[in-house]
Amino acid sequence: MAKDKEKTVSLEDVLWDCRVSLRGVGSLDKNRDAVISLVFLKFAGDKFKKCREQIIKEYGEIPAFVEKPSFYNAENVFYLKETARWTYIVDHASQNDIAVIIDQAMADIENDNPSLAGALSKNLFSTLGADKNKIKSLIDSVNRIDEKRFHEEDLIGRVYEYFLQIYAASGTKEDGEFYTPASIVKLIAEMIEPYDGVVYDPCCGSGGMFVQSMKFVDKHNGNRDKISVIGQESVQETWRLCKMNLAIRGIAHNLGKTNASTFTDDQHKDKKVDYIMANPPFNLKNWRTENELINDARWSGYCETAPRVSNANYAWILHMISKLDVNHGIAGFLLANGALGDSDDAEIRKNILLKDKVEAIIVLPRDMFYTTDISVTLWIINMNKRAGTVNGRKVRDRSHEVLFMDLRTWDNNIEEITIDKGKKKKKTVLTDGQIAKIKEIYTNWQSKDRTLYRDIPELCKSVKVNNSDLTDEEIKNNVVTIEKQNYALMPSKYIEFIDHDLDIDYHTEMQRIQKEMSEVIKQERESQKLLSAAFKGIGYGID
Repeated sequence: MAKDKEKTVSLEDVLWDCRVSLRGVGSLDKNRDAVISLVFLKFAGDKFKKCREQIIKEYGEIPAFVEKPSFYNAENVFYLKETARWTYIVDHASQNDIAVIIDQAMADIENDNPSLAGALSKNLFSTLGADKNKIKSLIDSVNRIDEKRFHEEDLIGRVYEYFLQIYAASGTKEDGEFYTPASIVKLIAEMIEPYDGVVYDPCCGSGGMFVQSMKFVDKHNGNRDKISVIGQESVQETWRLCKMNLAIRGIAHNLGKTNASTFTDDQHKDKKVDYIMANPPFNLKNWRTENELINDARWSGYCETAPRVSNANYAWILHMISKLDVNHGIAGFLLANGALGDSDDAEIRKNILLKDKVEAIIVLPRDMFYTTDISVTLWIINMNKRAGTVNGRKVRDRSHEVLFMDLRTWDNNIEEITIDKGKKKKKTVLTDGQIAKIKEIYTNWQSKDRTLYRDIPELCKSVKVNNSDLTDEEIKNNVVTIEKQNYALMPSKYIEFIDHDLDIDYHTEMQRIQKEMSEVIKQERESQKLLSAAFKGIGYGID
């Protein structure tokens, strides 16, 4: 009976058990790191075991082969000494020093695999505050995550995505910054199409942008070897999380030598990239001191000194523009809606537009993020808006034009996440169909075939930047440009909104009103007759 019950357990049930194993022990971020670290050890151990069995099959159980790290590294597998293997950890799960055993295993894996340098937390389990029973419970739960039981196409990705999402949903605003909802990341990848070249994220969090860029390549039957990923992250724990996330998925990466601020310690200085995918911290304050980075080359031509200390939104934009290949670089990134028309950044925004860097502005539905319910904007920056061929598509010259889209009404698809017993969060997600529709509008707008795109009220509008770009006919019709709106980028200033009160059938409505008024007048006359008769009855006349 117990075996039958075990067979029907779902992957979600197992992952839930992993989470609750440490309930009441420590902080959310430490528990997150402990769970994900053990999952890393489990998957690394499974890969090692499979590779070891294959080496033995080919060469026999000869120590010179089965214990040689290069044999495993050649298969993109981490070499694990005996005490760092998952089987060893499971066998010793009941020991009093299990926390020390796990910490030592993580240290040994780093030492034996240089690509993991700095990725695994030091002394995490020894300082977790969990007793041996809770740690054993977690090990037992993680041990049930098995490819033989759960036939997922990408079990590693599925498990990592679950934990990253669930811990982001459970946290505060700051806690959730390491994770961008998957449907938004998928949208960015579909829009900028990172088929080959260097993908960069200056604030990479747990690495979701990189993971999705690889998924994009796989989906379109591309070659992963043609994509390389580089990034940077300022928070040490998140930097480690990203390295683990990418390493266990087999994604080669360069996240710099250490965690550091992109602004004050650029780990990829002077590097030019083909694609940028990013979700910078919204409205970041104190990203530099008052006298710091004043003459930095990244701001040259856009502002006299440096973007303001009190808000880093435009510092992120200028940094990303400085990183893009000047001939074909393209970026898709998120910012708070306030950046669209903030008067304090008006001069920088104007210069970005005059230099023709902005290709599309897309306002997303509200409540898509786990730690805030605000609506945010997806910016598409393109260094080459001229006519040509893009991934097999003939595109027209879009110089001095911007596509605006407003998706705030696309909020019907709701995903419910259980973050604790009796505690759930509901969040808006974009479906694959909606993402395909957004991309279709965008690529139709870019297309050399001008018949494919048309402005749609309450959804999208193509707008010219400068008054001088207007035709005589457009000037006659007083067509709005971005210049006429003082270089503000709120889609509501350009997209046509319909007054639905004008949808009324006036003929039918007037007939209804006239009929009702006739009834009111008839009733009023009857009332007057009755009132007149009553007054006459008591000797008073009434006209």
